[in-house]
Amino acid sequence: WHLAVHQKAPASLALQHHHLSSCGRSVGFLEPTEKLLKDHTTPLATINSQNSAQITSGSDFQENPTKSDVLSVKKNQPAVEKVLNGAGQGGSAGAAAELQGQRGRAVAGCRQQQQQWAAGVIHTRLRSWHHLARLRTSLREARHRHLENFYSRAKHLAANWNRIRTSRRTIIHIPSLGYSQGIREHIPDLAVQQNLQMGRLCDILDANVDVIYICPLALSEELLQYYHKLLGLQAAVRSGKPEDMADLQDRFRILTPEAINSFPEHHMCLATVLKHSPRTLQRLQELLQGRDAYMVGGVPHLDDLAVADQLQVPLLGPEPAVAQLYSTKSGSKRMFASAGVPTPPGEWGIHSREQLLRALSQLILDHPEVRRWLFKVDDERGGNGTAFCDVTSHLECHPWIQRERQGHGPEGWSESQARELALVKISQELPGLLAQHVQAVNEKRFPTWEKFLQTFLTQGGVIEAFPFSASVTNLTVDVLIEPTGEVTLLSSGDQLHAEGPLRSSGTTIPQRSVDPEVLKALCWKIGEACKSKGVLGYFSVDFVAFTHPQTGEQQVWATDLDLCYSDQLALTQLLLYVTDGTLDCGSSLLQGPLGAKESRSQGVQHEGTAPPAPSSPRWAVASSQLRHCSLSGTSYSLLLHSCKARGVGFDLQEKQGTVFVLYEDQKRHSLGMVTIGEDLQGVLLTFARNLFIIHQEISAPNMQGETNFKMAIRDIEAILGVTAENKLRLEEEQPWEADALKE
Repeated sequence: WHLAVHQKAPASLALQHHHLSSCGRSVGFLEPTEKLLKDHTTPLATINSQNSAQITSGSDFQENPTKSDVLSVKKNQPAVEKVLNGAGQGGSAGAAAELQGQRGRAVAGCRQQQQQWAAGVIHTRLRSWHHLARLRTSLREARHRHLENFYSRAKHLAANWNRIRTSRRTIIHIPSLGYSQGIREHIPDLAVQQNLQMGRLCDILDANVDVIYICPLALSEELLQYYHKLLGLQAAVRSGKPEDMADLQDRFRILTPEAINSFPEHHMCLATVLKHSPRTLQRLQELLQGRDAYMVGGVPHLDDLAVADQLQVPLLGPEPAVAQLYSTKSGSKRMFASAGVPTPPGEWGIHSREQLLRALSQLILDHPEVRRWLFKVDDERGGNGTAFCDVTSHLECHPWIQRERQGHGPEGWSESQARELALVKISQELPGLLAQHVQAVNEKRFPTWEKFLQTFLTQGGVIEAFPFSASVTNLTVDVLIEPTGEVTLLSSGDQLHAEGPLRSSGTTIPQRSVDPEVLKALCWKIGEACKSKGVLGYFSVDFVAFTHPQTGEQQVWATDLDLCYSDQLALTQLLLYVTDGTLDCGSSLLQGPLGAKESRSQGVQHEGTAPPAPSSPRWAVASSQLRHCSLSGTSYSLLLHSCKARGVGFDLQEKQGTVFVLYEDQKRHSLGMVTIGEDLQGVLLTFARNLFIIHQEISAPNMQGETNFKMAIRDIEAILGVTAENKLRLEEEQPWEADALKE
C-alpha cells in the first residue's frame, strides 16, 4: 500500500501468525516484493498467501528470490506484469488505470477483512471470558465443597477423637508453608525450608501410630537409609544395646510428590504440589484404605483442604482463612487482646505513613522508658519483615521533653500544653530520623527505610516496644487444641539467637525463664481465645520475659502467634524419641530413663534402702537453622564418620549425646542438630563444641563463606556468661580464627 507493505493490515497479521512455523520465510518474502514494486512505482499489489507459503516452504526456497518468483505470488499478477513489462507510456498508463480500479476493490476487501477480523477477535475473547467465568465458578464451587467437607470431617474427628487417639491410626504429615505467593517468592530454598521438620516422623514413638511424611524433595538412598537407621534406634535406646536396633520401615513412609519439579518458577507450597500429583495421591489412597487417619499440615492453605477432600480424611488444623487472619502480626495482637494477656506497648493495623507517624509519636510520648521500637510487617515470618530503631537515642527534642515532664510532674504533664508541643516536635523529627536510623533485620532485602516502609504499608504491620531491660529472654511454647477442645502444652524452650536478637535460630528445652505456672496460665488463656475464634490443632506462641528496671519484677509479654506446627515441636519429638523421655511443660521438666552410669551410681547409693529412681532430668539444645557453606563440600557419610571419630554422636547406653537432622543432599548448606545432656550448662557447651568440631572438619584454611556457627557460639557465651571457646579445651585443635568465618 503506497509502495510499502501494510504491516498492520489484518491479512498481513494473519499471514505472520499462520506461517510462523516457516521460521519467518513467508514474512521475509514480502521484502523483495516491496523492493521490486518500488523500483517500478507500482501503486498496489496483493500477495497470494497460499502461493507464498508453498514457495517458502519448499526445499528450493532462495533467500534472494527472482523476479518471476516474486510475481508468482501476486493475486493480480497479469496487471502487475503489464506495468513491469509494459512497452511504452500508454501501456503503463493503461495498466496503472487497471490497477487503480483494483485498488478500490482491494480497499473494500480490506475493510471487509478488518470487520471479519474484529468480529473474530471479539468472538474469541467472549469465548475465553465465558470459559474463564466457568472456571472461576467451578473453582468457587470446589472450594465451597472442600470447606463444607472440612467442617463435616472435623465434627466426626471430634466425636471420635478419644477412640482414635488411643487406637491404631495413620498420621499424614504435610509440612507445607502455605504463605501467600508474595511471601513464598522471598523464601530462599523454599523446598528445603519445608523439609526442616523431619522430626515429625518420630510420632511412631506411639506404637499405635504409623506416619506418612510428604517430602518436598527427592531424598537420596543415603538419606533414606539414615532415617531408617535413626528411627530403628527405638528398641536399642530402651535396652541400651545397639544390637537391639529394629527395622521399622513398615511403620512410616516418606513420599515425594511427582510434581515437585513441574512448576519450578511458581514457588508453590507443598500442599499445592501434592494436589497436582495424581500418582502420589493414588498411592496415599491405597495406603489409607480401611484405616483411621488424619492430616497434619504446616502453614494452612486452601489446597490443604483440597488434598484432605481428595483423600477423604479430616485435617487437624484451622480453616486457612482463620489461620491467615490471626497469624498476621496485627491478627495476633487482636487474639492476645481477646485473651487478655500482657503485650508490649504498641499499635497494630497500620497501613499509611501518616498513621505510622501519628501512632509512633504518641507511643514515644506515652512510654518514655522505651528506647527501641520494632516495626513488623504483618505477613512476614522469621524476622524477615522486622526492623528496629533506637528512637530516643537520636531524638533531638528528647532532653527537652524529659525536662518538661519532670517540671510539670506526672499529673500536670498529661494536661499541659507542653505535652501537645512535644507531640508536634516528635512528629516533625520522625521522618528524617527513621530514614537515617532504622535498621532492618534482613538488610539484603530491605537496604533502606523507604524500601522497608513500602512493604510495611502495602501489607500492613505493627509497632511494638522492645523490652527496656538489659536482660531479655525470648521463649516459644507449642500448644495443641485437640478436636475435643482440650488445650495441651507440648513443648517450651528459651530461644537462641545466632543471627541477632530479633531472629530465633534454636531453643534450649525446656524453658527456664518463666515460672511454669505463669506460663501455663497465659497459654491456657490464649488457647481458649483461639478456640473461640475457630482455631484447631497445633500453634506456637512467642513470649519475651525481662526484669522491670524500676520494680525489679519479671514482666512477660506475648509477642507472636503462629497457627501451625513449629520447628521446635518437630525437634522436641525427635529428642523424646531418641531418649525415650517425657516433657512436662506444666513443670518445665524434661526427664529420661537413667543411663548406665547413673543406674550404677544410684544403685550403689541406695543399696539396701530404696530402688533406683526410674528417670533423671535432661536438658536439650535444638536448632533447625544451622548454616555453613562448606557443608556442601563434604558428603553426609564422611561428615558423620568424622564427627563420630571426634566424639560427636549419640550414646545409646547413656541416652544422651547429639543427633543430626539432614534435609537434602544437593546443596547441603544447612542441617539441624539436637544435643541432649544432664545439665543445661554442660549441654550448651557440648553444642558449642560440636559446632567447633564440624567447622574444623569441613573448612579449608582461611575459608570465606556464609555460616552462623560463630554467632551461635557467641550467643551461648552470652547465656553462660563465660567464654565457651576457652571452656572447650579440645586436644589437637587450632584456635578458632576470628577471620575464618564471614558473618
